[in-house]
Amino acid sequence: MKRRGFFAACTAACTAQALSALAEADLRPRLYRRALLVDGNDAPLRADSIARQRNFIFHYPYSATPCFLLNLGHPVTGTVSLKTVGARSYDWPGGVGPQRSLVAYSAICAHKLAYPTREISFIRYRAELTPHSALSKVIHCCSEHSQYDPAQGARVLAGPAPQPLAAILLEYDSNRDELHAVGTLGGEMFNDFFSKYAFRLTMEYGPDRAHREVGERVKVVELENYSRQQMQC
Repeated sequence: MKRRGFFAACTAACTAQALSALAEADLRPRLYRRALLVDGNDAPLRADSIARQRNFIFHYPYSATPCFLLNLGHPVTGTVSLKTVGARSYDWPGGVGPQRSLVAYSAICAHKLAYPTREISFIRYRAELTPHSALSKVIHCCSEHSQYDPAQGARVLAGPAPQPLAAILLEYDSNRDELHAVGTLGGEMFNDFFSKYAFRLTMEYGPDRAHREVGERVKVVELENYSRQQMQC
């Protein structure tokens, strides 16, 4: 092969490999069991009934992995490009619901895996300013003061968190005004979560149930009715 042809072939091969690697680097949604969000009476949760600027908790995709459901009170439209700690890119599609104001995220902090327990929550959405933050309308973790913007795919705004919170993908049925959780998008931390809290989760859920995928219905409750105490910072 002549030198010019050889280098052309190498260039083409390298370009193909680079494009292939780029495609592999992009994260796609991970689909889990489709689960209907229900209220405390086990009735389908109506999207238009979700109070604005309040913290709601449900568990998905596993029985022990808590998530935030938030009505930000304003439309959240437009794709947001984000990256995980491993530099894998993904596009968050925005809010859902009648006003496109509903968003959901894993409530497991991306830094040290703080999460809402029955006893206390170190992490929650805050509409107000706090002594440790000049920002409002953020998800704030009191463990190390990581802050995430729920209107921008839970992008990290401050603190040591290395990546956004994983998004929970919601499917909205406009005819029934119902919501289903269908999957996740972004940097999941479930394996690290199960490893770090193995003993606690076993005591709380039993040896097998913590890792079990949720059923076809998941209950949504206000954080104040889930955690006995919410950390102030």
